[in-house]
Amino acid sequence: MNNTTDDRGALTRRHFLVRGAAALAAAAPSAMPGGACAQSDAPSKKIRVGIVGGRFGAGFQFHEHPGCIVEAVSDLRPERRERLKQVYKCDKAYDSLEELVKDPKIDAVAVFTPAPDHARHVLLCLDAGKHVLCAVPAAMTLEDCGRMVDAVKRTGLTYMMAETSHWQQLTISARKFYREGAFGHLYHTESEYHHPGLEVLYFENGQRTWRHGLPPMHYPTHCTSHLISVAGERLTEVSCIGWGDGDPILKDNAYKNPFWNETAFFKTDRGNSMRVAVWWRGAQQGGERARFFGDKMSFYYAGPNGSRPCVVRSEQRPQTEKDSGGFVRTAQVVEPYEEVAWWKTDMLPEPLRHDSGHEGSHCFITHEFIDALARGRRPAVDIHEAVAYTAPGIVAHQSALKGGESLKIPSFG
Repeated sequence: MNNTTDDRGALTRRHFLVRGAAALAAAAPSAMPGGACAQSDAPSKKIRVGIVGGRFGAGFQFHEHPGCIVEAVSDLRPERRERLKQVYKCDKAYDSLEELVKDPKIDAVAVFTPAPDHARHVLLCLDAGKHVLCAVPAAMTLEDCGRMVDAVKRTGLTYMMAETSHWQQLTISARKFYREGAFGHLYHTESEYHHPGLEVLYFENGQRTWRHGLPPMHYPTHCTSHLISVAGERLTEVSCIGWGDGDPILKDNAYKNPFWNETAFFKTDRGNSMRVAVWWRGAQQGGERARFFGDKMSFYYAGPNGSRPCVVRSEQRPQTEKDSGGFVRTAQVVEPYEEVAWWKTDMLPEPLRHDSGHEGSHCFITHEFIDALARGRRPAVDIHEAVAYTAPGIVAHQSALKGGESLKIPSFG
């Protein structure tokens, strides 16, 4: 196929893939990748939600969603309860989650509590007959992953995990590339969650918080979701190496974790590979980014050195070049990729078509949860996806504690 335009200026397939996604989004929203699009036949039933956790939980848009009513809010701290009331314009507040779930008007609960409490709080909500949206990770142990899967099956209720990387604008684009077959065979994926300086969150008012000493791979979902949400693969084996410097701040933590950084190499159920680096200290720039490598095309998110997103193509009739050693190699075609603001499209209801937290992901999380409940459908990051994102990191940390021993990752169905 011609790699430029025809006599009428029509976009070719390559230019369409790289530069024309925004136009397609406006013209045919039902074709867009990942989750629900806003539809004219939106259900008339409104979902009544209770929101728990006045820090991270104040960063979502439930009060803007046309299919949602914020029925009540809750936080153990009075000042955070007040913040939730102000953000969501809701006067009804409870002192605890345990009290909130007793409210018969509430259909679903959005849980934004500390990570070690997620499994317990999710089970509490399900047992009270409430659907649940929960922050990441799903759980801290494999046993709790299993308990949550069983509880969702037993109750028949909906669970969704609020994974932001699933809804990054570039991840939505990567899903579109994958579904169109643009990658060819996607044989390797790399993902990084670099967040130096987290130790400032280890203490609050002189007391240790849940983040103090948290193993990096117990917070893996910002990375694992990149591959799993794009290609649907499952991570089945892992070898992981941890690094710590003996800093006294790491000693005597509740997790008995000696590592600041953990780097894992995974095998997938299709025989492909993935490298995940969760690093919390060192000379590095922060960010969540991925690189997808295919035999026809690769896709790079923006780099830490200021490089822009790009695609790399292996041409059918490749040109050649010489490397620095004088050897002839294929000259790959590198094209800049202009990031599509999917939040501007009909993937979202009109009131939610604005930028939001974590690279535009929050409005998508809000809409996906409410729309899934209203339509009685499975959300994109349901319980099985959630544990598929979470469990590999738990096993990876076990591998790191064993010096990189290769370990199998259990499947939860």
